[in-house]
Amino acid sequence: MWERQMNGAHWKARFAAFWGAQAVSLFGSSLAQFALVWWLTEATQSATVLALSTLAALLPGILIGPFAGVLVDRWDRKKIIALSDTVGALVALALAILYLTQLIQPWLVVLAMFIRSLAGAFQQPAVQATTALIVPQEELSRVSGLNQMLNGLMQIAAPPLGALLMTLVPLEAIMAMDVATAAVAVGLVLVLDLPRLVAKHTESAASVLHDLGEGFRYIWGWPALLGILMVSALLNLLLTPAFSLLPIFVTNHMRGGAEDLAWLNMAFGVGVVLGGLLLSVWGGFRRRIYTGALGVAGMGVAILALGLAPAGMLPLAIGAMLATGCMNAFSNGPIMAMLQSLVAPEMQGRVFAVVTSVCMAMSPLGLLVGGPLADALGVSTLYLVGGAACLIMGVVIALHPVLRAVEDGRQAAAQVA
Repeated sequence: MWERQMNGAHWKARFAAFWGAQAVSLFGSSLAQFALVWWLTEATQSATVLALSTLAALLPGILIGPFAGVLVDRWDRKKIIALSDTVGALVALALAILYLTQLIQPWLVVLAMFIRSLAGAFQQPAVQATTALIVPQEELSRVSGLNQMLNGLMQIAAPPLGALLMTLVPLEAIMAMDVATAAVAVGLVLVLDLPRLVAKHTESAASVLHDLGEGFRYIWGWPALLGILMVSALLNLLLTPAFSLLPIFVTNHMRGGAEDLAWLNMAFGVGVVLGGLLLSVWGGFRRRIYTGALGVAGMGVAILALGLAPAGMLPLAIGAMLATGCMNAFSNGPIMAMLQSLVAPEMQGRVFAVVTSVCMAMSPLGLLVGGPLADALGVSTLYLVGGAACLIMGVVIALHPVLRAVEDGRQAAAQVA
């Protein structure tokens, strides 16, 4: 049994401070992540080590994420957010000391990336669930647009700024910046009066495994939510290998180099920013599921255009990536806002963690299949398959009666099924 404690007054000021804290934290983490990956690249020149670092970043979310969601629903989310940032800062401080004393080793960096990702597995659902308690339901789509815009800005700014910093200062200085930004974020979160969920009779709470099972049963008993999860997982399965192999697309199909790859990545980031900005101003359709469907279908058209781009036609590919980023914001933002407004507050940690874990689990599976398929048929084939799937799924979301009824609530959607 849970009691919801929240104060709706002055939500904009409260959210602005909370959002600012997360933006500062994300900025420092993005710079540190880029620096660590680049250090591993220069120190080892090993694709295996880089693959292991990617795996270290994925595994906590896949394996620990659902259990983290249970604890997010049990514990004070404000403390979880602050503790997660603190763990990341301590790891960055340890790396700075190791580098300064010349004791740094690749395996220690990979371990550090694993621990930072583990902290993120707790922080992400806690932030999402807390946002849903701060922001009125009718404003969640605009707020999701702001979050998409922030992510796009980080994709644009972090790589070039990180690369510049690597030429100007040693690694320990970048780690110190991450510690400083985390300290600012933790300080802001701790002084904020954030709404919270307070458990009654927590001494008789069920086991973690039972609570985790409740999360899965909650999703399984809501056909529309289950359908959206399946669509998201399928799209991650198809699109992750396509965009992971973008460098091969640039070199083999576009006959370009590193600067051309940078243009494509920047175009995607700019598209996310523009899409997030437009969504934050417009707010989307009254039924957010239609905005999400438009984003998925529009992303499919843009990815198909990328796959159909003739060899050497870089401007067309850049335009397609720009449109893909914009439509990505239109698909992710409304769907997240919809979940934040519809999922019961006491279940949000578990539901968000399960959704994230299932989607993340598709990435390594997609890469296992997509790599050999791209070698055999060309990377453009992956874009054609993924784009067609996006377009079809967007139409299905808009027309399927169960998915369309998701905003009518859990019981209404179940009755349609």
